[in-house]
Amino acid sequence: MNSKYIKIMEEIKLRLADRSLIAGSKLPSVRQLSEYFSCSKNTVIKAYAELEKEHLIYSVPKSGYYVVNEFQNATNENEVIDFLSAGPDKNVMPYLEFQHCMNQAIEQYKEEIFTYSDQQGSYSLRVQLVKYLQNLQVFTQPERLVVVSGSQQALNLLVSMPFPNGKNNILIEQPTYFGFIESITLQKATTFGIELSMEGIDLDRLEYIFRNNDIKFFYIIPRFHNPLGHCYTNNEKKKIVELAEKYDVYIVEDDFLGDLDPNAKSDPLFSFNPSGRVIYIKSFSKIFLPGLRIAAVVLPAFMNNNFLRYKFSSDFNSSALSQGALEIYLKSGMFNSHLKKIKEVYRTKIHILLEACELLLPANTHFSKPTSGFYLSISLPENVTAKQVVHMLNEQHIYVDDASRFFLPDYKKENLLRLSISQVDESKIKLGVERLADCIALMESRKNHLTRKNFLFF
Repeated sequence: MNSKYIKIMEEIKLRLADRSLIAGSKLPSVRQLSEYFSCSKNTVIKAYAELEKEHLIYSVPKSGYYVVNEFQNATNENEVIDFLSAGPDKNVMPYLEFQHCMNQAIEQYKEEIFTYSDQQGSYSLRVQLVKYLQNLQVFTQPERLVVVSGSQQALNLLVSMPFPNGKNNILIEQPTYFGFIESITLQKATTFGIELSMEGIDLDRLEYIFRNNDIKFFYIIPRFHNPLGHCYTNNEKKKIVELAEKYDVYIVEDDFLGDLDPNAKSDPLFSFNPSGRVIYIKSFSKIFLPGLRIAAVVLPAFMNNNFLRYKFSSDFNSSALSQGALEIYLKSGMFNSHLKKIKEVYRTKIHILLEACELLLPANTHFSKPTSGFYLSISLPENVTAKQVVHMLNEQHIYVDDASRFFLPDYKKENLLRLSISQVDESKIKLGVERLADCIALMESRKNHLTRKNFLFF
């Protein structure tokens, strides 16, 4: 990467990116550049030839080299490359099937759907959810399950309500789901963090925090973590539950992508203590229709009434129409059929993304390596911030997420990107990573050139 012609290319790309060079600009002559970079004319000619291959510049005989007129539009030829959105893949959503279920629900339940329903959720839906959860190794009864208006509602209620252990403080992984951080921030809950990497958490540190900080509950995303993509091993999950039991700490398990786990032997934390130490939340937003706003919470029986009081004060009950349609969708077997299809879609996309990152990202970046799920995170070089990269890529209609919002203030990192594969077109993944890699190289180059005051292109 120290070749002179590559340095010349990077310098020109830098000027294109910061618009020092605009469409139609004439580039310096081969002689001028060879003198400026103290290199041979052949080196400059090679740099220009490579830039021509990338359709960034063009040559005019007996005149010189120019910036391609359509340079600004060239990045938009493939339209948007969306690594930001985290809803389900729109191309595999079962709109027509579910519309049929909605119509059937209206016909079957009639008045019930448009009146206030059971606060805990339709009993017939809870029966179907209990059957479905068995596939995830969550064995419970309809009486312990509450239907909520999406997992965000459940998390918000759990932050606000008192717990049987009488404790008030909350522990979260760092980083973690920003929606939960928003809940604890708005409710001014005292919160501790524990650092998480793809190697997991420090279990000795976890025990220290449990023992000394009056932890009400530990909020944890055990599979395909948001934003890292991390999964805990069964041994780690078992140890975490044992520590929670030892120090009278509850666990709030957000298993929102558990359905996508290709490892049939992977179990939820709930399975290691089904009696009540672990509160299990299962959302359908990421694998199904987010507008449905339905999730399930499995609580210890002695917490049900209190949870329902808080829920009642929030929304009386969750949408009866959504509940009725989901019940029919689960009962008919349509959901299992949809799940098989979507699992393959996401596994394929993650595999393509991992290959692209391995092949294209600069050596001084690091990325997580999930086996499936939605998310992969990229740690940028120290002198490059996520905010800068996001801004530069936005101009090319490539969207990625600055992951700084996934951290508490004391743990904040400014150089972490989150990529979601859920809505990006499979055919655009490699191109998106290629542009991201170019952007990182340009940003590093810009930092290295901050001290330059004069350059031929100005």
